[in-house]
Amino acid sequence: MFTHILIAHDLRDTADMALCRATQLARQHKARLTILHVLDPSHSSQQHDQAHQALDRSLTRYAPADSDLLLLEGKPSEVVLQQVQELGCDLLVLGAHHQRHDFFSGTSLDRIARQCPVPLLLVARNDFQPYQRALAAIDFSLCACSALAQASHLLPASAELHALHVFEPDKGSPKQVEAQLQIQQALIDQLLLDEAKNLPCDGPSLSHEVRQGGILRCLQEQLKTRRTELLVLGSHGRSALSQALLGSLAQHFLHRAPCDVLVVR
Repeated sequence: MFTHILIAHDLRDTADMALCRATQLARQHKARLTILHVLDPSHSSQQHDQAHQALDRSLTRYAPADSDLLLLEGKPSEVVLQQVQELGCDLLVLGAHHQRHDFFSGTSLDRIARQCPVPLLLVARNDFQPYQRALAAIDFSLCACSALAQASHLLPASAELHALHVFEPDKGSPKQVEAQLQIQQALIDQLLLDEAKNLPCDGPSLSHEVRQGGILRCLQEQLKTRRTELLVLGSHGRSALSQALLGSLAQHFLHRAPCDVLVVR
């Protein structure tokens, strides 16, 4: 259950998409919703007034009447991360961008995803019904298991959450590869059995499978086949990267989001 959702709104169309999704989730979870816009200190007071007016129009059209609005000056990534902490938010929502010059793209988006202490939801879909189909990349890391748990809390009970483990076997004979695959299947079966005990009993239905191949290709195939609405990732999943780094898989999908993406540290 989420109690306080923060959306960072940068006045682009994708930000209004994110606001619609944040509004849907706030209603689903009966959560408080705060809209944050970071003003550019180099802009004039007239430009700031124009930004305020644009935000008022978006809030009037898309946000609940009891939503809070914050306008603060500073560096976007720093202000967003600071407000997540100070407000005690438990979910951060951003609109997906695909151009390198966008306000929250590039290093700003990476920095937010890398340092955000709460789940980050990147909204790429112009569809605001409750999520029904989610795909989670799962491995044996605590990060991936935490992402699975957060997704279970985010999704409604009517949704399907499918956990996918991709296995890249060592070189060997077909018999040896098959043996490795069976071991991976047994380990993932046990992992999901253990993790399911900690998931909400009224959460989404959970399924899982093990596939052999490259992680990126397998995820892309499953996203398309399952018509996935939400992709769930640990921020540094499969690798042994330090906590300070953003994993390459999460980074790839943050900058090339094929659907909404939930990233969890």
